[in-house]
Amino acid sequence: MSPPASSPGRTPARVGIVSPQEVVASGLRVLLDGAHGDWELVSEDDGASPPDVVLYDVLGLHEGDGSDLEHLLRQNGSVVIAVVRDLRPDLQAQALHRGVAAAISIGVSGKELADVVRSALAGTLHESPVARRLDPERLLGSEAGLSVRESSVLRLIVQGHTNQEIAERLFLSINSIKTYIRTTYRKLGVRTRQQAVTWAIQHGFPIAPDAVRDNATDECEPDT
Repeated sequence: MSPPASSPGRTPARVGIVSPQEVVASGLRVLLDGAHGDWELVSEDDGASPPDVVLYDVLGLHEGDGSDLEHLLRQNGSVVIAVVRDLRPDLQAQALHRGVAAAISIGVSGKELADVVRSALAGTLHESPVARRLDPERLLGSEAGLSVRESSVLRLIVQGHTNQEIAERLFLSINSIKTYIRTTYRKLGVRTRQQAVTWAIQHGFPIAPDAVRDNATDECEPDT
């Protein structure tokens, strides 16, 4: 459930801004301050509860390994919105596939930015004209009903990663990965890792250089 918007008598909503570039963070703060919204801008490391809304600059995915975004997505109650660079659609796609609630252009106006934050607090991001959301038709595996996380897990399986490696890359427990694998296999109608890889390749999942591995157990036995 999305966090409720603040109202008189309630503590103002908390909005966090995360960017590796101070000029971007400062610019977003100025825009939100100028909107005089019913929120307070907070630091990610202020030691208090997670922000209700987080504006995440996708440049962090280019300069880092994405662990900062995964940390934000794991916070209970936070709506994470990616602030994207229009010349880097790959970073927008990556953020959406990792699970952000929506993406907005770094070039939005102050009013548009404030409206997006208000929509996030009200749980109506799907109604925002400037919030970009993941197009299910473009999600690999969508024809089989795969979720974003299941698609991500299957992509890493195709690239030859072990369950433990997938867990480490996605910052999830090994049991969570096994659960995603089981639900993925069920949706694909397969029982083994090799069958899942074959299906994925036939449906457009990319093959990485390390996709070929000598692992007879993985290829012959279903994951449990």
